[in-house]
Amino acid sequence: MPLIEDVLASGTNLFDFLVRGGLADTRRTPSTVIAEGPKQTVHRYTEQVPVEGPPVLLVPPLGAPAVCMDLRRGCSLAEHLVLSGRPSYLVDYGPMAFEDRAHGLEFWIRDVLPAAIRAVSEDRGGEPVQLVGWCLGGLFSLLTTAAFPELPVSAVAMIASPVDLSKVRLADPLRLLGKVTGGQIVGTALRTLGTVPANLVSLAFKTTALSTYLRKPLTVLKYSTDRDALAHIEAVDDMMRNMYGYPGRAIAQAYHRLVRANELATGHVEGPTRTVHLADVRVPVMNIAGDSDVLAPEAAAHHVVRILPNAPEVRLHTAPGGHLGVLTGRTAAETTWTYLDSFLDES
Repeated sequence: MPLIEDVLASGTNLFDFLVRGGLADTRRTPSTVIAEGPKQTVHRYTEQVPVEGPPVLLVPPLGAPAVCMDLRRGCSLAEHLVLSGRPSYLVDYGPMAFEDRAHGLEFWIRDVLPAAIRAVSEDRGGEPVQLVGWCLGGLFSLLTTAAFPELPVSAVAMIASPVDLSKVRLADPLRLLGKVTGGQIVGTALRTLGTVPANLVSLAFKTTALSTYLRKPLTVLKYSTDRDALAHIEAVDDMMRNMYGYPGRAIAQAYHRLVRANELATGHVEGPTRTVHLADVRVPVMNIAGDSDVLAPEAAAHHVVRILPNAPEVRLHTAPGGHLGVLTGRTAAETTWTYLDSFLDES
């Protein structure tokens, strides 16, 4: 009888989820390392079908491990790109340690990404590279393309990348604190700590979806007969337990430049030695917002169209999901990845 079958399935699933684990298939998409450098390991994903077209480089943000691009089988952007026949690559920064505290945002924009882009292009015989970045990874991709127009980049696809930080309401308390104190309290704390530890990063990400975590027991019960839903919860939880820390200098710059001064929204970002002008971006750009994303709400993400006067095309989309869900949630294959495929095919 259906009811008895549901009860039995629910019991088995909950036992496996709560006691045994292993519901999520988190085997990583096979890859080979093609280049290494400070805070960068460039992977080439192993071809599983005949490949054609320009190479695609996946660019993760700081704080999240690179497995965000390869969360689990069936909900892995990396796997999707590989099975779509695209030459696919990933740059992995690895975990952050105390000795990385002096790395600022410019380190990734000036050193890490340009080296990774050149390595991928050379691996494909000099072809230009299509960048796909999530959150800060998308902003790194955009700023690198603006700062170094000579790089072999043919397109920039961003997912959940906030451009106008004034539209991120979660940052309002930080802005107010900065206004009252001149940014001294946060800046002093970051200089003292040197880094933002990984456990604090994990806690901060969970706090942005506090209601989701508070409802988690009810959500688990609701989906107790849906093994795939429980597998996804398990994979997300595993990623959240393995977040990386932030270099103190980089997060201080993000606070002062992006949150307090909201420089990105103006189209000009002040670096240590030069100003990066987003008007120098001359390749197609896309930004996909999540409809329930509190870290990069639609208004914050879609502002990008206002700061790229010389990009030949700027596509804006909104897809279901929060900050991580829009990238690699259970509906991403029919929404976000469909938009991405179309953009990559036509750019």
